[in-house]
Amino acid sequence: MRITEQSITVNGLRFYAFHGVDPQERIVGAWFTVDLYFELNAVPAIESDDLSGTASYADAAEIVKREMAVPSDLLEHVAGRIAKSLLAEMPLVQTVTVAVSKENPPVCAPCESSTFTLTAER
Repeated sequence: MRITEQSITVNGLRFYAFHGVDPQERIVGAWFTVDLYFELNAVPAIESDDLSGTASYADAAEIVKREMAVPSDLLEHVAGRIAKSLLAEMPLVQTVTVAVSKENPPVCAPCESSTFTLTAER
């Protein structure tokens, strides 16, 4: 068997946090959702059934939780911090895509969410 692509996706991590440009957003807070997509070489885990041969999505969720607890003005900054931490702390991950969504953003019309997405590689 020849494996050509490997990835891990973590969808819908949900946090109440205090990000936003408006000072009121820093006081009241809002719900945010984070989605992750990793590209990595998980062949060791495929062959051995051992967690050490892949990226733990439980560890990834803890990293995201830690970064979401740090208030920022911009979703761009939050996503950048998350990507940087994931790459620094998860050595098997080669590429990570991070999408941070803010539910009910303060705009002039009803809006489910706004999202910023970035992809970073080692």
